[in-house]
Amino acid sequence: MLLTGFAGFLGLLKIVLMALAAFGLFDAAFRREDAFRAADKQSKVFWLIILGIALVVSYLFSILSFLPIIGVIASIVYIVDVRPAVKQISGGGGGGGRSGSSSDGPYGPYNGGR
Repeated sequence: MLLTGFAGFLGLLKIVLMALAAFGLFDAAFRREDAFRAADKQSKVFWLIILGIALVVSYLFSILSFLPIIGVIASIVYIVDVRPAVKQISGGGGGGGRSGSSSDGPYGPYNGGR
């Protein structure tokens, strides 16, 4: 019974690692190439290859081997370091770095026609 629980935990962990790599891969795919260069990070193609390999390795190999661990480290580096820098350069998501109110329109604050 303990072995079954451990196998279930490893299966769940494998799904989480695959989701982490898939999130990074899809996020990198939709970012602009010039934002990677402007943020002084590796190229977009580099990160797509690394994160794609991380996704495939986490699917094919057991979580107890070292290859998925290397893949999860690459995914975490992308999500924690590269993604925020590229996102800041490209101005994507979360208001694009503005600190305006929720009533701001695309050309400034909306004052209700006054």
